[in-house]
Amino acid sequence: MALFGKTKTSRQSSRQEEKGKRIHHAHARKSSEGVAHEIIRAPWFSEKALIMTEKGVYAFMVPSRATKAEIAGAIKEIYKVEPCKIRIVNLPGKKKAMRAKRGVGTRAARHKAYVCLNKGDTIQFG
Repeated sequence: MALFGKTKTSRQSSRQEEKGKRIHHAHARKSSEGVAHEIIRAPWFSEKALIMTEKGVYAFMVPSRATKAEIAGAIKEIYKVEPCKIRIVNLPGKKKAMRAKRGVGTRAARHKAYVCLNKGDTIQFG
């Protein structure tokens, strides 16, 4: 029996079949009691976010220090669903002209997280 034979084992094909059926989950880190609502501050309602909910992607306002694992744990604790993937977006503060005073003011920087769910999972707001 040679090390590098020409015959292929069925082990590789069974792995590929399992890979297609497996449900993916984001790595969730359990937080202490009551911290989940500090991590997930509010759902993000915009035209783009509402269109993406049809595809199973939900947007949330999160603090700048929140990590993907903390967000996954908070979603699991609050909404009782396991996220598949999480993307974090940092939105910089914009400079806007002041109406009352002359000059320019700065809006606050914001941070949001896009949470992807597996097929069949949904989040109900309100």
